Amino acid sequence: MSLDVSRPVLYSFRRCPYAMRARLAILASGLKVELREIVLREKAPEFLASSPKGTVPVLVTPCAVIDESLELMLWALNRSDSESWLAMSEAGYEWIARCDGPFKTALDHTKYAVRYPDLDPEQERGRAAEFLSDLNLQIAGSDWMFGATCTLADMSIVPFIRQFANSDRGWFDAQPWPNVQRWLSRFLASDRFVSIMTKYPKWQAGDRPVFFPNAA
Repeated sequence: MSLDVSRPVLYSFRRCPYAMRARLAILASGLKVELREIVLREKAPEFLASSPKGTVPVLVTPCAVIDESLELMLWALNRSDSESWLAMSEAGYEWIARCDGPFKTALDHTKYAVRYPDLDPEQERGRAAEFLSDLNLQIAGSDWMFGATCTLADMSIVPFIRQFANSDRGWFDAQPWPNVQRWLSRFLASDRFVSIMTKYPKWQAGDRPVFFPNAA
């Protein structure tokens, strides 16, 4: 496959939390990419050619294809990190690993319970709640996970907390997690969130390029 692209190409899907955190890092970095919005039930052949596993996000650069969201975030921030997202301790990476591992597994078992008939969705939600209880303690007394400014950990994890909260918002809001709820609400009310959630039509070959961020 040719990687002769003048600007990095990002294959994305608006509501996917993995793609959301990739867009967050690209936005924070100040870089600009060509965005190609993918419909997951009807994946473009060019997208599958770039990454046969067929999951978003995928970044195609002149030198490489990056199809892991955290790796993509680091790619962007290692080029420009004006907000100092990478200025966090190793504990931040441990939190991300917990989110991407046990929490995301429990989230999927809860949100998509019909796919897992052998599992108890309430028990799985309880496993997710353990992570959220710990996160609530971590944020206590601060605006963000590690103090007054957000880090890679915050922006890696918050899209998945949004996904979990939206699976049963009434239940989520009733839980004793005021710090997590405040943290999530701040993110959802931010210009940053609005900027990454612009709706784009499904991309297909021959379309005029769309750039992200889309501000002039």
